Amino acid sequence: MLKAVILIGGPQKGTRFRPLSFEVPKPLFPVAGVPMLQHHIEACAKVPGMKEIILIGFYQPNDALSRYLSSAQQEFKILVRYLQEFAPLGTGGGLYHFRDQILSGGPSAFFLMNADVCSEFPLLEMLRFHRDHGDVHCAVVLATTANRKQSLNYGCIVESQKTHEVLHFVEKPATFVSDIINCGIYLFTPEIFTHIGMVFQRNQEEKRNCVYLGDQLWSRQRAEVIHLEQDVFTSLAGQQQLYVYKTQGFWSQIKSAGSAIYASRLYLNQYLQTHPERLVSSQEGGCTVNGNVFIHPTALIDPTAVVSVLLGPNVSIGKGVCIGAGVRVRESIILHGASLQDHCCVLNSIVGWDSTIGKWARVEGTPSDPNPNDPFAKINSETLFRDGGLTPSITILGCNVNIPSEVIIRNSIVLPHKDLSRSFKNQIIL
Repeated sequence: MLKAVILIGGPQKGTRFRPLSFEVPKPLFPVAGVPMLQHHIEACAKVPGMKEIILIGFYQPNDALSRYLSSAQQEFKILVRYLQEFAPLGTGGGLYHFRDQILSGGPSAFFLMNADVCSEFPLLEMLRFHRDHGDVHCAVVLATTANRKQSLNYGCIVESQKTHEVLHFVEKPATFVSDIINCGIYLFTPEIFTHIGMVFQRNQEEKRNCVYLGDQLWSRQRAEVIHLEQDVFTSLAGQQQLYVYKTQGFWSQIKSAGSAIYASRLYLNQYLQTHPERLVSSQEGGCTVNGNVFIHPTALIDPTAVVSVLLGPNVSIGKGVCIGAGVRVRESIILHGASLQDHCCVLNSIVGWDSTIGKWARVEGTPSDPNPNDPFAKINSETLFRDGGLTPSITILGCNVNIPSEVIIRNSIVLPHKDLSRSFKNQIIL
């Protein structure tokens, strides 16, 4: 029997995803037409022997999350439930806190994955790799290759070329260690809790000593806060307990709204093999599709358009979206209820729920894609500001934003419920 655990974080995390995360928990944000979490759950549901998927985070239970869990259970015919942490406990703390529920039923192993990654999720291959290496180890880490400069932003792995054992692990090193990086997707045996428990006991002992010595800063820290990468993997490396499986498939983080558009492109391309029914083709009488495009069945594209609507590549159109004649959309996500009026143009942007873009208006951003000439390049996690100004990136419209006709919005972030009256460039509109 197998289980899966997905770490979904909480409202204090994902600040780079604002203002989109104001309206919906980040793990439920639609990427390639379905909630971000659904890509993880679909992959887990395909694994033979998978009995339960557990979400761990510190979001307060809410209607959106409850509705999604209920629909996921019905769609995938597998138990999916949410366990709420009493506080943010790190990547290992929540795991250890809910260890009894994870181990209930006696799973032989369980997957752990972060919600903010997109991947082909080669779970079956990881399971086969695990079994080929016997049951004496307690963890398999999914890894990929990055370029030397970007590897410093990730957990770096030094492996044995012969056995694929992790010999050395460093989280975000100051100097180059390895171009093999941690993908945030793991396969654990129950023995991992022994090692996490040792960290917990050490934290408790250090906290008691610091309180005794009067160190109030540490005394306010929780012994339950445990980070797998720094606290566990570094000590397991070189002990024949930690192994690495390198994937040749796509992988990326989803830290910012710009990275959501890139992730959408990766998933839409994957749909060609896994879900061709989710992709649309050009329609007679008004809609020309270029590349991979998802359109929700309830979206309405002007059937009487004299000037054809042109969509794609890499476009996701949400529920109830209305698109007028002559509209052009490329490299963008249009969220449910939005209205794109005649002849407007949307490029490299996310249009928020129930927002309106007027006739002949233009909403445009700057893509933050990896270097196309470097096969190992990853998407950069740009800071919001650089050199005293807003970093050029995709344009984000929050929910219920009204863009009037013949206005240009470029490289800007517009907070929810704004009625704009003029053009803006490189600004955050509060």
